[in-house]
Amino acid sequence: MFDKIIYISDQGANIKLKEDTEIAINLMNLHLIFEDNDKTILGEVDDLSDGIVKTRFLGEIVNGKLLGGVLRKPSLDAKIRVIKEDEIPLIVGENKKGFMPFGVSPYYNDFPVYLDVNTFFSNHFAIFGNSGSGKSCGISRIMQNMFEDERLFPYKSNILLFDSSGEYYNAFKDLNKINPNYNYRFITTNEAENKGEPLRLPIFLLNEDDLAILLQVTEHSQLPIIERMLKLARIFANTGIDANNYKNHLIAKAIMTILYTNGTAPNKRNEAFSILNSCSTEQFNLEAPVQGIGYVRKFRECFVIDSHGQFSESVLLTEYVSSFINDDYDNYEPTKECYYTLEDLEKALNFTLISEGWLRNENTYGDSVTLKVRLHSLITSGNANYFKWEQGTYISLDKYLSDLMINNGKKYQLVNINLDDVDDSFAKVITKIYSRLLFEFTKGLKNRASIPFHIFVEEAHRYIQNDTDRFLIGYNIFERIAKEGRKYGLILGLISQRPVELSDTVISQCSNFLIFKMNHPTDVDYIKKMVPNISDEIVEKQKTLQSGTCLSFGSAFKVPLIVKLKMPNPMPLSGNCDVVEIWDGHQNYYKETSPNNIQKQPINNTIVTTINSVETSSQMNTNSTQTNQTHINNNQINIAPNINNQTQELSSNNISNNLNSNLFGINTNDINDTNNEVTNETEQISPIPEININEIDETL
Repeated sequence: MFDKIIYISDQGANIKLKEDTEIAINLMNLHLIFEDNDKTILGEVDDLSDGIVKTRFLGEIVNGKLLGGVLRKPSLDAKIRVIKEDEIPLIVGENKKGFMPFGVSPYYNDFPVYLDVNTFFSNHFAIFGNSGSGKSCGISRIMQNMFEDERLFPYKSNILLFDSSGEYYNAFKDLNKINPNYNYRFITTNEAENKGEPLRLPIFLLNEDDLAILLQVTEHSQLPIIERMLKLARIFANTGIDANNYKNHLIAKAIMTILYTNGTAPNKRNEAFSILNSCSTEQFNLEAPVQGIGYVRKFRECFVIDSHGQFSESVLLTEYVSSFINDDYDNYEPTKECYYTLEDLEKALNFTLISEGWLRNENTYGDSVTLKVRLHSLITSGNANYFKWEQGTYISLDKYLSDLMINNGKKYQLVNINLDDVDDSFAKVITKIYSRLLFEFTKGLKNRASIPFHIFVEEAHRYIQNDTDRFLIGYNIFERIAKEGRKYGLILGLISQRPVELSDTVISQCSNFLIFKMNHPTDVDYIKKMVPNISDEIVEKQKTLQSGTCLSFGSAFKVPLIVKLKMPNPMPLSGNCDVVEIWDGHQNYYKETSPNNIQKQPINNTIVTTINSVETSSQMNTNSTQTNQTHINNNQINIAPNINNQTQELSSNNISNNLNSNLFGINTNDINDTNNEVTNETEQISPIPEININEIDETL
C-alpha cells in the first residue's frame, strides 16, 4: 500500500502510495507505524490527496509502551504500515485494574477505550461543548462507568456536584441499585420539592473572605468593617466571664468616644442607646442600676438632658462608664469556635459602625451604609434560610464535612447540590463558599491528599469567571484551588458551554479535556490559545463531532482520541422538550371525512368541532363578510399527554476489593456483601459522631 516517505518535518511526514493501489480501508484518522532498526514511531493520518498521505507524529513506542511526543524522527527508508489490532490498546488504554471503561473508538470498529483513572481523576479536568452536544450525558456516563466497574469500587470517593438546573437527579438517584454500598445524596435550594434535603450552610463557618463575597464587597475600605464585625460577633456570642468583661470594655469605650464628640446631647444619647440596642450586658442596659453617692439612678436616667442642654448626671455617667475600660482587652482575640446567627452579625455590624464612628465619617459613610443595607436585605430574604443552623448548636468544619459525606451510617460517594432555585449571583456565592471550606479542610490534613475531594461544577462559566476584584482573596478561590488544590487532593471538574467566560487561570491548570462539538468561533479560538499543546488539527476535529462523541486529550490519554460514549442509564434530564408530542391536542381521536369537511370526535368527548366547507365568492363584500365562529371550552382540552419514563435497573456488582483504611471515622468492614463474596480481610463500618482533622489522619 505504502511506497515510501517523500518528506519529513518536525511535526509529520508525507508518504507516497504505490501506484494502482486499491485502498481497502478508510485511512483518514487511522494510526500508522513507522519502523526503523532502532525506533518505532506512531503517526496519524491527517490528509489524503493525489496519492499522498499526510501524517502527524504522535509518539514513540518503547518497550511495548507509547510515549507521547517525538524526539527522534523516522528515516526516509522506514517501513510504514497500519497499526495492528493487538497494538490498538497502546493508544486507547488497557482493560486492567486502574483503567475503567470510557467509550469506543469509531475509527476502529467501536474498539473499547479505557480511561486511566488515576491520571484523569488526580488532575483538574474540563468538559466543553455546545448545548445538546452531550456534556451532561458524558459526565453521567463517566460516573456511572466508574461505579459499575467492579475492579475500581470507589467506595471512598467524595464527589460534590454543583448542579445549576437539577438535571442530574434522575441520572444518579438509583446509584444504590448498582451496589448497596453506594449512596447518592441530593441537597437542594428548592425546599418545595418532595425530594432531597434542604441546603444548610452554617453562617459561623464563614470567614472574612466568605462574608465579603456574600455581602458583595467591592471597596477595599469595607474589608476592615467585615473583619471587625466578625470579631465582635464571636465575642458577643461568647457567654464566659472574660467575654462579658470584654463586652463591657467595648461598650464603655464606645460610649466614652460618643460623650467626647462635638455632637449635641440628643444625638449623643441616640447613639449611646443604639449601641445598647446592638449589644447589652448586665452592667450596660437601659435599666442597669448606677450607684451614686447616697442614691441610685437607672442607666437611662443618666442621659436626661437639663435646661442647659447637657446631661444632668454627666459626672456620674462618666465615672461609671470609664470604670469598665480595661486596656488589657485591646489585644484580646475571641475563639472562632462559637455559634452565632445572621442576626448576631447584624448586631455586631451596627455596633461596629456606631462605636468606631464609621457612620460619622463622610468618607466611610457610603461604604458603611451599603454593607448595613445588604446584610439586612439578606436577613429578610429567603436566602437567609440557607445559613440557618440548629439553635445554639456549634459544628466544626471537619464535623460539618464529615456529616455531609456520612450520615445515618451511610457513606455518600456523590453529593448533588442543586442550585436551580437561586439566581446566578447567589449560586456563585454558594459554590465559592463550599469550595473554600473544602480547600481549607484538605489543606489542613496532616497527611497531604489523604482524603481526596472532587468538585464538579455544571455550567461553570456562571461561577468560575475572570473576576475583576482581585484584591479580595476569597473572591478567586477557584483560581487558588486550580493552582494549589491538586497537591492537597482537591480536584476541579469544569463543565461548560462557554469556555471564553471562564477564568483563564483555572483553564490553564486543567490537565485533561473532553471537548464535545463546539462551533462558536470565539470559544474555539479561546481554547486554542488557552489550552497548552493543542494543535490546529485537534481544534478542527471537534467541529464535526456527533452528539455524544468527544475529542479527548491530556495527561490521561496517550494521544488525542475521538471517543463515542455510551448513553447513560438512567439519563439526566437534559434533553430537549418533545414539542410535537406536547403540541399534539387530538391524540388520534378524529377522522377525516373529506378535505373540506373534517369531523373531530374525541374519545373522551372533550372536543367537538365541525369544520364545514366554506363557499368562496369572488365578489365578496367586505361590509357583509360572514364569519363562522367555533367555540371551544378551554377547560375541557387536555393537551398534556402522559409521558412514561422507564428506567432500567442496574445490576449490583460483585465486591472483591480488600478495604483497609478509614474515611471520616468509618471502617469499611461494614460494607454490605451483595453476593456473599466479600473477602475476610474487609473491615467493619462504624461511624464516629465526633471527629477532628488529626483523628482523620491517624485513622488513615
